[in-house]
Amino acid sequence: MKRRFFTSAVVTATAWLSTSAAWAQAALFKSGKDFLTLDRPVATEAGTGKVEVIEFFWYSCPHCNAFEPTFAQWVKNVPKDVMVRRIPVSFRDDFAPQQRLFFTLEAMNLLDSLHAKVFAAVHVEKLPLNTDASVLAWAEKQPLDKTKFNEIYKSFGVASKLKRAVQLQNDFKVEGVPSLGVAGRYYVDGSLAGSMEQALKVTEALIAQSRPAQSNAKASQKKS
Repeated sequence: MKRRFFTSAVVTATAWLSTSAAWAQAALFKSGKDFLTLDRPVATEAGTGKVEVIEFFWYSCPHCNAFEPTFAQWVKNVPKDVMVRRIPVSFRDDFAPQQRLFFTLEAMNLLDSLHAKVFAAVHVEKLPLNTDASVLAWAEKQPLDKTKFNEIYKSFGVASKLKRAVQLQNDFKVEGVPSLGVAGRYYVDGSLAGSMEQALKVTEALIAQSRPAQSNAKASQKKS
């Protein structure tokens, strides 16, 4: 399996850059070195005036587990015009049960309470959660509606989300996790940026330069 997994440092919450500082920082980051610019932009789910950030992850990845607390804190501090989504990847067939688990919890509005518990189940309790049976057995022990969980887990809607997740993974050319997609145009990971801490700084700079108002202003400055 030709996928690389990136080391990441657990860091404190990242302070957001001011507009001018973000643009200055963005100038220091180079496409092809610190991040990649996609050949074809990917459609986002962010509304008008918003910038989408996607975290690609895998529950069984130790680096995703280490990065999760930092990313969760970062998400709490993002500006209102930033929309953050998590997308579970599938590099092999046995990744699919964890994808189904994530999208089922998402549909039940239980990610806030159970997302971290899934990481703990895998990395602390040593549960692989790589089969439907093992996932359903774990779900049976959680404070949730078991019947509803089973129905959603096996639903067409969740199956459709799995296909979309794989498509996004391919569109962003994800080579490993954790990694980030920004504004449907950029791909950032710890290997390119040097660490996941630095990857978040690159992401912040890309968010700043992706804001419609700022982009239009920058374009006007260049024309004048």
